[in-house]
Amino acid sequence: ALTVRFLTRRFIGEYGDMEFIYSHNLTMDGREILFHIWDVPSSQEQAEEGSSEEKRIQWADSFVLVYSICDRASFNILPLKIQFIKAAKEGQSQEKVPIVIVGNKRDLHHQREVSSEEGRLLALSLDCGFYEVS
Repeated sequence: ALTVRFLTRRFIGEYGDMEFIYSHNLTMDGREILFHIWDVPSSQEQAEEGSSEEKRIQWADSFVLVYSICDRASFNILPLKIQFIKAAKEGQSQEKVPIVIVGNKRDLHHQREVSSEEGRLLALSLDCGFYEVS
């Protein structure tokens, strides 16, 4: 949902459970930036072998990991995913890999299972950026 919203500026309520690669041009501060976004649903990631996930990690330059604030399990898997990413990317070079944690569904505060503070603390402890969005 966040990827489609970023690309089209529209919200679509229903999505399939499929993997897609999107390309998008954006002009920022007078510079044109080309994004290639490999969007993988978490249910697909969990069902695949580690080699497929490692291929995605090697392909990417940065990572946005999204969890639902209404689903503690989606939040609880983040530390392991981040450690896996850092081991694969930072083990090869001295550069820090850019990772942002995004808590989604902020508008569903009445169903919240993960507090904003928990998200901020996790991001701080793992040296990642943090945002909450709807």
